[in-house]
Amino acid sequence: MELSEVFLKRIIVCIKPIPDPKEWGRLRMDPDTKTLIREEIPSVINPLDKHAIEAALEIKDGCGAEVVLLAMAPLESRPVLREALAMGADRAVLLSDKVFAGSDTLATARILAAGIRKIGSSDLIFCGNLTLDGSTAQVPSQVAELLGIPSIMHVSGMDRMDGKRLLITQKIEQGHAKLVAEPPLLLALVKEANTPRYISFLEILAAEKREIATWSNETLKIDVSLIGMSGSLTKMEDLLLHEKKRRGIRLNGDSEEIARQLAEKLHQIGII
Repeated sequence: MELSEVFLKRIIVCIKPIPDPKEWGRLRMDPDTKTLIREEIPSVINPLDKHAIEAALEIKDGCGAEVVLLAMAPLESRPVLREALAMGADRAVLLSDKVFAGSDTLATARILAAGIRKIGSSDLIFCGNLTLDGSTAQVPSQVAELLGIPSIMHVSGMDRMDGKRLLITQKIEQGHAKLVAEPPLLLALVKEANTPRYISFLEILAAEKREIATWSNETLKIDVSLIGMSGSLTKMEDLLLHEKKRRGIRLNGDSEEIARQLAEKLHQIGII
């Protein structure tokens, strides 16, 4: 996604700190509010959001656009934003308030859209195509609808055409589609879009000096009936964690016999 000419001035990347998948066995649901209890579980950057950040940084490398990270999360998620800043973004905004708690996808989209408006004009908004903890893939399109701009999901590539026109590659079931669009535009990326860059120790140190602004609803001024639990039209019904167990098979005999048995088992399950 290298765009060398300066016609994109600001790119906003929406990211979400999610519970570390390694700790999902510890997740619990509040029986009264039907929301996840995330306390004491470390957060990480949603994997697809790293691809969204990388896409923005590739454009920044080419044309010098400002890259702003935006997240709605508890204050404890600041280290996750700091890690995202270490990839090379210019600054970050954390939307955090108790009245945001329990927001479903639509309420979350309202909060993010308000944050985007507060940041100011932007040419592109990047998101991961979905978040690993929810996997609804609803928020990007909802944000775009609230902002009144086009959105494209399943984006795996982008190139400059002429003027301000962009050629977007969209992953579909039977291959890829090519779409032409102009900023302002929201793009939701899949993992095929790029390979997120390695973060060096020096970049981690540099990120400590970059700004993380924290905005509450006092700044955004959203009607509280439209956000949080009261503004959410959907609720979690239950939380089920399926434990995956592997069945071990012991192979006996000399090396030739074990090799024969192994080849037979691999053939039975369709690997060879």
